[in-house]
Amino acid sequence: MGRKHVTIVALALVAVALSLWAGLGSANAQPRAARLDKITLQLKWVTQSQFAGYYAAKSLGYYKQFGLDVNIKVGGPSITPETVVASGQADIGIDWLPSLLATRDTGTKLVNIAQMFPRSGMTELTWKSSGITSIAGMRDHTVGVWCCGNQFELYAALTKHGMDPEKQQGVKIFNQPFTMTDFLSHRIDAAAAMTYNELAQVLETKNPKTGKLYTLKDLNVFPLQKEGTSMLEDGLFAQESWVSTHRDVATRFIAASDRGWIYCRDHVQQCTNIVLKNGTALPGGHQLWEMNEINKLVWPNALGIGIMDPAAFKRTAAIALKYKVIKKPQNASAYDATLAKAGLQYLRNHVKGIDVKGASYKPITVTLKAGGK
Repeated sequence: MGRKHVTIVALALVAVALSLWAGLGSANAQPRAARLDKITLQLKWVTQSQFAGYYAAKSLGYYKQFGLDVNIKVGGPSITPETVVASGQADIGIDWLPSLLATRDTGTKLVNIAQMFPRSGMTELTWKSSGITSIAGMRDHTVGVWCCGNQFELYAALTKHGMDPEKQQGVKIFNQPFTMTDFLSHRIDAAAAMTYNELAQVLETKNPKTGKLYTLKDLNVFPLQKEGTSMLEDGLFAQESWVSTHRDVATRFIAASDRGWIYCRDHVQQCTNIVLKNGTALPGGHQLWEMNEINKLVWPNALGIGIMDPAAFKRTAAIALKYKVIKKPQNASAYDATLAKAGLQYLRNHVKGIDVKGASYKPITVTLKAGGK
């Protein structure tokens, strides 16, 4: 065999070896690519449509597609998401921005990584028959509000009108449970109600005098957006130290969650069904109403879902400081907008043509039935 022929054969064998090595390399890389990064998400409250986007992202496989294994932990009246995340029992939490700022005010290093709701859904209710037609009119009355970080928007509104809810001067604060029983029984004069939950609970109840469901005509509804003391609600947050070492994981989590919320915007009933499959305290009709109302808080978003509006942040921080929710001014270091922006870009790169702003979004019409059925 000539030298030239030997050389050709040798080169051929080398090429085959390289090919086999490359193939083995790909085969070996596959299990690594299939490994999922684990994340624990702490909800603000129990399973309900308020968190539909996260349940949809998990159920539809969006988290898995983006390389994540997400465990969703439900909340409850005794659970404060900031405490859970700060203690390392969850990686990411959901809570209202004033509560996050109040926690940061104590020196706990948490940071908002995506602002999912660009507007507030909190209201205060009174009966038309009460004659209380404004927040100012609540002076010397019994006013219900939730504890544990949920009170700040209403406290700011009461303080604005010369009352001191902390010292119960000019107003009697009632620690309202997470039901509307005390309001329905007229034990309290005013009650806190989210547009997507407690308001519906009232409208799902029969008026014992008429035997028909209560309607909005029976109520005075005071949206705190109109009072000028509304603050940003459901945002994602994490420890600063975790964010610094998990930026890629956080980006993919935000992207997949955004995709879940987009699905819920475009598939209201289907998304409600996903929530119901995860077990809810209140039934399907109530959850459909809630899904529709939650969509109104998320969409449209001119900046893109999850992007913090700097003006809205400044307004929330200023209200929190003015009405003594926080003692020290909080600045833009309280949020990291780069992660939400990176999440949107990641989503656009992987799902062509996806609508992340919802400019043409329109809510559906939901008719409530007794008991939320």
